[in-house]
Amino acid sequence: MFRLNLKIAWRNLWKNKGYTLINVLGLSIGMASCILIFIFIRYQMSFDEGFKNEDRIFRVVTDWKYNAYDDYSAGVPIPFSAAARNEIAGFEKVGTIVKRGGIIHVKNASGVEVIKSQEPVYYAEPDFFDVFSDINWLNGKAGEALSAPNTVVLSKTYATKFFGTVENAIGKIIRIGDKTDLKVTGVIQDMPQNSSFPIGIIISYQTYWGRFNDNWDSVNSSSSSYVLLKEGLKLSDMKETMDRFNNKYYPIEKIAGNQTNRLQKLRDIHFNDKYDNFADSSISKGEIYGLTVIGLFLILTGCINFINLSTAQSVSRSKEVGVRKVMGGKRKQLIAQFLTETFAVSIIALLIACVITELAIPQMQNLFKGEMEFSLFSHPIIFVFMGLLVFFVGTLAGFYPALIISGFNPVLAIKNKIALNNNGLSLRKILVVVQFSITVILIIGTFVIIRQMEYIQQKSLGFKSDAVTMVGIQNDSIGLTKYNTFKERIMQIPGVKEISFCQSAPLSNNVNSSDFTYNGVKNKDFELRYMRSDENYFKLFDLKFIAGKVFNKSDTANACVVNETFLNKVGVSNPQDAIGKIINVGGNSVSIVGVVKDFNDKSLKENISGLAIFPGKKDYWNAAIEMDGAQIKTAMPAIEKVWNSVFPNGVFDSRFVNDSIRNNYESEQVMSILFKVFAGVIIFISFIGLFGLISFVATQRTKEVAIRKVLGASTLELVKMLNGSFLVMVFIANLVAWPLAYLFVSKWLAGFAYRIDISIWPFALAMFISMAITLITVSIRSYKAAVANTIDALKYE
Repeated sequence: MFRLNLKIAWRNLWKNKGYTLINVLGLSIGMASCILIFIFIRYQMSFDEGFKNEDRIFRVVTDWKYNAYDDYSAGVPIPFSAAARNEIAGFEKVGTIVKRGGIIHVKNASGVEVIKSQEPVYYAEPDFFDVFSDINWLNGKAGEALSAPNTVVLSKTYATKFFGTVENAIGKIIRIGDKTDLKVTGVIQDMPQNSSFPIGIIISYQTYWGRFNDNWDSVNSSSSSYVLLKEGLKLSDMKETMDRFNNKYYPIEKIAGNQTNRLQKLRDIHFNDKYDNFADSSISKGEIYGLTVIGLFLILTGCINFINLSTAQSVSRSKEVGVRKVMGGKRKQLIAQFLTETFAVSIIALLIACVITELAIPQMQNLFKGEMEFSLFSHPIIFVFMGLLVFFVGTLAGFYPALIISGFNPVLAIKNKIALNNNGLSLRKILVVVQFSITVILIIGTFVIIRQMEYIQQKSLGFKSDAVTMVGIQNDSIGLTKYNTFKERIMQIPGVKEISFCQSAPLSNNVNSSDFTYNGVKNKDFELRYMRSDENYFKLFDLKFIAGKVFNKSDTANACVVNETFLNKVGVSNPQDAIGKIINVGGNSVSIVGVVKDFNDKSLKENISGLAIFPGKKDYWNAAIEMDGAQIKTAMPAIEKVWNSVFPNGVFDSRFVNDSIRNNYESEQVMSILFKVFAGVIIFISFIGLFGLISFVATQRTKEVAIRKVLGASTLELVKMLNGSFLVMVFIANLVAWPLAYLFVSKWLAGFAYRIDISIWPFALAMFISMAITLITVSIRSYKAAVANTIDALKYE
């Protein structure tokens, strides 16, 4: 029976090649989009999975609660791990790991340097590998490899890069910086890309120079602590213990901001945007849910198309149904027949979708910067998803048309007098409204996202960033003596306009903040962010003074410049009143000599910080170099040449300020691209469905059109008659979509402290586009029906 149904299905599909092509095209594009979304979501959900004790592994994070705001850090104070190991009985293991950067030098057997590169390095306690006990060791032992100072463990990739093979690496020496030699004592398997801690060069914690810091009020997000709970304990069991620990080490009268430590689940690290991670990769659960909803929208749109096109063909197949019923065919057999056709189309669409997916994967990898792959053997869950997708599409798209067609009265069917009831027509109208509501929501969302991204790119940030590059500099004792030489030689390069030594650009995610006192009063409402720069910083970035002046040239902090927001937060209305007042922050007690106009010191997702800028030569990490925009291509190689000659032991590193600013909105740029693509896909699928529905209406009203034409109706009047109901449905879809779209874009824009106002034009433009395309699509088919030969329609009457 199945074989017969399949043969009949194939004949019918081949007979109606045009409708089959439209169905397959709509479903295949929808399925391909769903598969791509599933692959991406599967990849994101796989972060940090597979550890045998993952339900007992937690990262310790730090929270602050000030009167004005809350703050968060993925780091802990340096003394935390030692204290927790001794005092918190529920912790089976506590492992510290610190991320830093360093210049790695590797020499060959003859003593000639063959590799010099800037690499991320990690300082880890041996207990870290007891927490993550199933990290695969290719050589060496977890408990011994990092037990002594000046030892290092490499990943397989680094071992091969530095020494050719894993075996050759053991016992060899690499150097970090100018004078610290490290002996390779172990090699581990590369961490997977979907890991929040992609460790590659792990140095013994006893080598870390900052391990003796005993300040509980000093927290850096690069210093993390991972703990393994004892068997049988849950997160809730640790609350009372952690409260006692926090009360002991963070007394309110000594530690600012009600500082506390808490435990964060291992699998939560990748999905929590409050806290960063070593991989600098995260995604919110909201974004994943949003992509899931878009995937459902896509496949639902394709299914609605199938229903509309199937019912459009139902009248033409009424005689077939009538004959089969007269010959003894049962309704369930007819339903099975039409479902077979639907599943056949779904499987064909899936095969085409697989080809589209394979072609789209490279672009998806570039967009998301992840090694996602479409492999059924490596990831059989994808095969399961595809099977469920076919079942879902086949059932959803085929069941309703099968019920309608199989329910035809055989007598009326044979006489070709089938007319679908009002309930059926009403359902199709509802489907069209749903379909176009989805389309309009995505069109509005796309316009708003594009406009917000344009606003971000065009908004004045309060400082000059064009043609400015940040060049990393060495700030060790030897590097400090070469700053003047470097500056003099850089200023001689044609095209270079100005240079300033500093910590970072005005807008930067490198945040140093601290509690402070202003004019002798300790502030409890917020922490003060502070930067280090020389006196040229203000001229180079064109920061505007509204009171006072820049501080004098100095190697150490002797004065500071604050911004308007700082004055507003401490209650000073007149900037002149702040000049000469004393600030104590970060161990520096200095007077305020100037006030600069506010500039955006963080991305536009966040408000401007209360900020102070100090001199401090020992804390300069970068040189900001302003160039003539027309001479960048010639100036940059010259800058690199000078840098290499002045700092021969270092590795040149530079990045343009504008590029760094754009990186703050990478996820929003991705969202913008996704909305453009998926909005285009859904528009395409929707209007294919619209063509199917007008085909159905034109078929149902063929005789009516012919009679009206005989009675004198013009072609234009007939086209208007057929078009009217569709324009009304699309208009209703817009009314349904507008409030939903408003809620969506309002929530998305709420993630930005600086954002566009929601105006009427994206909604009006979405309506115009949907109505215009509807009018064009429907008019083409309506015109064909209106000019058809009336004799053919009336010859049986």
